[in-house]
Amino acid sequence: MTHTDFKDWPALAANLIPAIKQLHRGAPEVMKGFRDMGAAAHGAGALDAKTKELLAVAISVAVRCDPCIAYHVDGARKHGATREEIAETLGLAIYMGAGPSAMYAAQALEAYDQFVDEAGGGE
Repeated sequence: MTHTDFKDWPALAANLIPAIKQLHRGAPEVMKGFRDMGAAAHGAGALDAKTKELLAVAISVAVRCDPCIAYHVDGARKHGATREEIAETLGLAIYMGAGPSAMYAAQALEAYDQFVDEAGGGE
């Protein structure tokens, strides 16, 4: 796949792991609560896992959180989201977040491409 890399999204996600582990050690009860909340939010319900990850991608863009974009774009991809579904989701994020969200949406699409390339499955 041909694309211009702005950031190395897979590396960003991987490099965050040690910092998150330190945060778990420093604030174990808070992080346990956060982990439990995430499990509840991602649990079985009316929305499937892919839809929930796509929603998280849109919110990640709207709130301008790079690590969130990396984590949830990869999560959506792992749950079967296509590039077209990511792009459509990003359209909603742009609508909700205006210009700054457009800049982050471009980066989120780049993240998807890099995770696909890393997994060896160029489209």
